[in-house]
Amino acid sequence: MPLLCAERPLAILHSIIIHCYVILGSAFFGSLAIAVSFFSKTGNAVHHVAQVWGRSILLVSGVRVHLSGLEPSSQYGSCIYMCNHQSNYDIPVLLGRLPVQFRWLAKAELFKIPIFGRGMRGAGYISIDRRDRNSAFKSLDKAAATIKRGTSVMIFPEGTRSADGKLKPFKKGGFVLAVDAGVPIVPIVISGTYEIMPKDRLLVRRQSVHVRVLPPIATSEYTRDTKDALMARVYQSMSACQSGATSGGQECSN
Repeated sequence: MPLLCAERPLAILHSIIIHCYVILGSAFFGSLAIAVSFFSKTGNAVHHVAQVWGRSILLVSGVRVHLSGLEPSSQYGSCIYMCNHQSNYDIPVLLGRLPVQFRWLAKAELFKIPIFGRGMRGAGYISIDRRDRNSAFKSLDKAAATIKRGTSVMIFPEGTRSADGKLKPFKKGGFVLAVDAGVPIVPIVISGTYEIMPKDRLLVRRQSVHVRVLPPIATSEYTRDTKDALMARVYQSMSACQSGATSGGQECSN
């Protein structure tokens, strides 16, 4: 269980304030996003609401984000952003500081929640049914069609947060989606969020975060049969960048 009792009183107070804000702020901005979704045909306005939500959490938390490597959005077109997952803070960091439109992939069950599900559909989030293998692949087919129509998505290829901040093995679903959609993968490496709030911890620490956007990796030469090679290439690119960031190097390239 996460504990705060061993920490300094000011650190505990700081964390309590942040957690209270996250709860209240999420309720406010979530309601606003749902309302805006009824009037937004593209979902872009809803994403702007989410960006403000992310920035507000970073501001209250005292987190500074340094972004590097991002090209103008026209350079990418429709793409799949893949980012390592160190902490719950990855979400406000990506929403608040990446100046591009993207949508999250979300499990199908969330779309069944009244009003909230309508807001997610209005935002253009993509439903993935993971109940069984056949349903999952049908969901990926639908997601690929959505991406081909011009929607960029964000995926955490590890599937869950890293317990130690290090890059974990990737799940294959995102790479099936990438080769089916035929759009480039844009790897993103976050460093610093693990120190802010590791998995299974409640204490929030002030910490600078670095977000490094790596060059796009084309998927046109890959198929479902060769997706493992694509997965290995993306993993190698992100792993080298993460290792370089840890050691102070600049090994962030394909």
